[in-house]
Amino acid sequence: MTEPRGVDKALPVCGSSALAIVALAVGLAGCGGGLPLLHPARTLGIGDVRALAGFSSNIAVGNLSSAVRNAANQGAAAAGPPIPGNTSYAEGALVAASVGPGLAPVAGARVGIGSQAEGGLAYTGRSVRADVRRSFDVSSTWALSVGAGGSAALYGRAQIDALPDVDLGRLHGWGADVPVLVGYESDGDLYMFWTGVRAGWDHVDIDDVTTEPGSGQLGPTPISLAATRFWAGGLIGAAVGFRHVYVAMELDVSYASITGDYNSAHTHIAGVTLAPASALWWRF
Repeated sequence: MTEPRGVDKALPVCGSSALAIVALAVGLAGCGGGLPLLHPARTLGIGDVRALAGFSSNIAVGNLSSAVRNAANQGAAAAGPPIPGNTSYAEGALVAASVGPGLAPVAGARVGIGSQAEGGLAYTGRSVRADVRRSFDVSSTWALSVGAGGSAALYGRAQIDALPDVDLGRLHGWGADVPVLVGYESDGDLYMFWTGVRAGWDHVDIDDVTTEPGSGQLGPTPISLAATRFWAGGLIGAAVGFRHVYVAMELDVSYASITGDYNSAHTHIAGVTLAPASALWWRF
């Protein structure tokens, strides 16, 4: 078996103004952001380290975008909290909490651990993801990799609420995903691209608790929420650079099915999400 080449590969996250415009066009401010892979198919050589920094976005489109927009319109027109059992508002709340539309910074690092295996840790907006994967050389320029990752939404992460009475600052949760990639690297590693499939599951909660127990209510009591999402889709990425510095872009497209409860309403909604990202990374 040949030893992995430890190639420099760019991961999507650089401060792209075009990316920001696309994300802001969704009309949702916040600290959501996607959780892209931001790595090529071939793993790093043992002891090699790659660090990355940039931006990523989560964009709800079609049915999911309409659900959030409709809920926002209802919230703007209402004189108080949403009516219990309102499934239309609940759909928008589940999308805001589970998909987390918005633009966010992303940062992380990956290290080769030998036997063509690699581990990584990444942070974006409100979530942290850790993963391990292994690659297999198909030829000198082509490789296949299979991995598994676990993620957690950070409890108490400060965010600008996308919807009234959906307190994303109290959101927390966990998830898992399995990506399979195939990728090409040119001779001399001047450029590379990768594509593949990815599927996962996650669950998020917003707890119904007061701000200061025993001190009396200081404002509206947060409405509890629980959402479970199953998703699957494909991705494509490319990187260009030389030696230790690369720039890359990646686009993840997935179909999500979300089921959950909000304010005495149990509902389900499904649709497509986009997660574009751009990154600058360095290899040590």
